[in-house]
Amino acid sequence: MAGETDVYVSRFLDEHGLGAFQIKLIFWSTLIAFIDGYDIGAIAFAAPHLIHDWHIAPKSLGLVLTASNFGVLFGSQIFGWIGDRYGRKTALILSNILFGIFTYWAAYSTNLTELFWLRTIAGLGIGGVIPNVVAINAESAPRHLRATLAIIATGMVPIGGALAGFAAAAFVPHYGWQVLFYIGGVAPIVFAIVAMYGLPESIKFMTLHESQRPKMERLIASIRPDFKVPPNARFVIEDEKQFPSSNPRYLFHNGLQVITPLTWLIFVFNLMGYFFLISWTPTILVAAAKASQTVAALTGAGLQVGGTIGALVLCWWLQRQRFLAIAILFLIAVPVVAAIGYAGLSSTSALVIVAFLAGAVVLGIQSGINVVGAMIYPTSLRANGSGWQLGLGRFGAIIGPLAGTMLVGAFPIQHLYLFAAIPFALGAVVTFIIYVLNNARLKAHPELAQGQ
Repeated sequence: MAGETDVYVSRFLDEHGLGAFQIKLIFWSTLIAFIDGYDIGAIAFAAPHLIHDWHIAPKSLGLVLTASNFGVLFGSQIFGWIGDRYGRKTALILSNILFGIFTYWAAYSTNLTELFWLRTIAGLGIGGVIPNVVAINAESAPRHLRATLAIIATGMVPIGGALAGFAAAAFVPHYGWQVLFYIGGVAPIVFAIVAMYGLPESIKFMTLHESQRPKMERLIASIRPDFKVPPNARFVIEDEKQFPSSNPRYLFHNGLQVITPLTWLIFVFNLMGYFFLISWTPTILVAAAKASQTVAALTGAGLQVGGTIGALVLCWWLQRQRFLAIAILFLIAVPVVAAIGYAGLSSTSALVIVAFLAGAVVLGIQSGINVVGAMIYPTSLRANGSGWQLGLGRFGAIIGPLAGTMLVGAFPIQHLYLFAAIPFALGAVVTFIIYVLNNARLKAHPELAQGQ
């Protein structure tokens, strides 16, 4: 039972509103999102140069292009559990150190087998970033900005992927493809070291762990110096029904028995289409559309830049409409993605514009489901629930690039992107089902809606 002296954390955040603490957190989240996106995208921009330097066929790159996703498949769940058990900050620091070391090592690869295993292990760390970035932002924001701030944070990931494209265009001709991995290895290690001292912890995570009480009191004092915490007060998250542990079996409680696996499915569909686009587009444009490597790199970068702008423009709509907005975006993605192949045979300007629009929609979807999917769970299970969504969703990220190995070269470029649009049509159907089921769940249990 809550007492008169207890501190109601959600109310405290609502009354304080958006302040310096949240802005500081967004700054740190932006840095880590840039780094994460860069490391995800670097391999796609290195791929055309690997074909040339190692004298290999494009189809042989399938496993390497998807290697990090094998790691993410398990890393999202591992670091999601670490985030719920030991803290979002701890999970983010450890994951950055892990993928930084193995990304740097990848620069010394001499064959596809070595590169595959190094990218796979790096993927374990990459998988820990999004679940904990979503949790740390959503759990430290006022109610009306919970999803918005988390979407802004994760929406920065595509800019990191675009930076890999710009780095490829600027540095690879002079220093070789290895420079992409040098940059991608050093940056997360430096971030992890600095984050030990500067990155704040999730307010609601600290609320649930008594060992974090001294840090919680110092944080409250820094946010509101005029607010005095009573000596014997408990910190209470009054608008969430917590589970007793972060055991994955609780992902299927409170009316989530069907919704949880359906969220896994929309991650599969969107990541299938997304990773086909970012993994194969540079190579397809060079091999099938006879574009220069610079145009291919800039088009890939356009996909990523469009993703960030799409997430920023759409974040308020996604905050309000949640799964309905995502279902509509899936529908819009179908014709936009299908148009890439035709634009590739038209003109460079048309290609870049369509790629930008595709990125805005597809990566807008991904930023949305990263956050909206996680928000159906309470703080005690949020990073873990998000980790399972992203981890199992990586089956789609694996299937997408591997499907490219069968399709590229076998079909004209126009048909390749028609095939790439199919997962988005399926995603629209499944997301609308989730929207209907979740609305029914929240009407039956209105107390569950308060924490979202």
